[in-house]
Amino acid sequence: MKSIYLAAILAAILPLRLLAAEPSAFGAGNLDDSQPYGLTQSEKVILQTKDKLNKVVVKSNNQANEVESLRERIDGLQTIIEGLTRKSQENRLSLQELERKNEQGLKNSNEYEKRLSEISQVNAVEIKEIKQTLAKTVVLLESIESSYVTKKEYNILVGDLNKFKELVSKELKKDLPKQSSQSDTIPNAEVEKLAQESYDKKHYTKSIEYYTHLINNNYRPARAHYMIGEMNYYRKNYAEAIAYFKKSASLYSKADYMPTLMLHTAISMHETSDEKNAKSFYSGVISKYPDSKAAGIAKTKLSQMK
Repeated sequence: MKSIYLAAILAAILPLRLLAAEPSAFGAGNLDDSQPYGLTQSEKVILQTKDKLNKVVVKSNNQANEVESLRERIDGLQTIIEGLTRKSQENRLSLQELERKNEQGLKNSNEYEKRLSEISQVNAVEIKEIKQTLAKTVVLLESIESSYVTKKEYNILVGDLNKFKELVSKELKKDLPKQSSQSDTIPNAEVEKLAQESYDKKHYTKSIEYYTHLINNNYRPARAHYMIGEMNYYRKNYAEAIAYFKKSASLYSKADYMPTLMLHTAISMHETSDEKNAKSFYSGVISKYPDSKAAGIAKTKLSQMK
């Protein structure tokens, strides 16, 4: 009796584990992932813009640190120059005093005068060198500040990015196939029939238009997403195909087309150089649908990857 219960429990748990594994592998289109994959062309543009903004932030922070360091160096050099200037002035005053005493012909005074003269000359050389270093530092500072991204400029960049996202969103909506006047006046079931007929004839543009209409009307959206994914797959738009397959699976994971959906997802991932998840999906097809045609193809594909 216990073995019967155990078998029943395993039979119930195993499909759930397989089902739970599928969405985890559907990480396509996640822009927050460290290594995003399965991106549409628009998502790729957004990711590139995001990367550029991150680089600007890093550059801004680095430049801010460099500027602060240079300012500290300049302040230090100015302090040294001021000290040497005061010392040089004191030496000059001492020399003038010694000139007056020199009239007495004192040997010690002559020696002291000679020593002070040497010190004064050394100070003059040091001041000259420090001024040259200071001039170079100022030029470098000006160069950095000319390309320095201020907080205000950074905020402008963030605003531009947000505007860019809005623009991309509008363009995506604009690029969606427009609903035909015919599909607006006929039942959804008839539209689906027209969509399938167009698909069978490989009139993909028209078929996508019909299926998009069904998605907008929330009529069998899981299948509609799957069919649009299939057409993108056959057009070799693999990233777009993955995105539609992912949405379809999230809406209804028990559909009869799931073996093909998972197989084509695996192939699409392989074509987009996502070897790890491709293997995961091939294995998923074999494990969950062992008697399907898709499983046979998955086995062949998987063996070719090893």
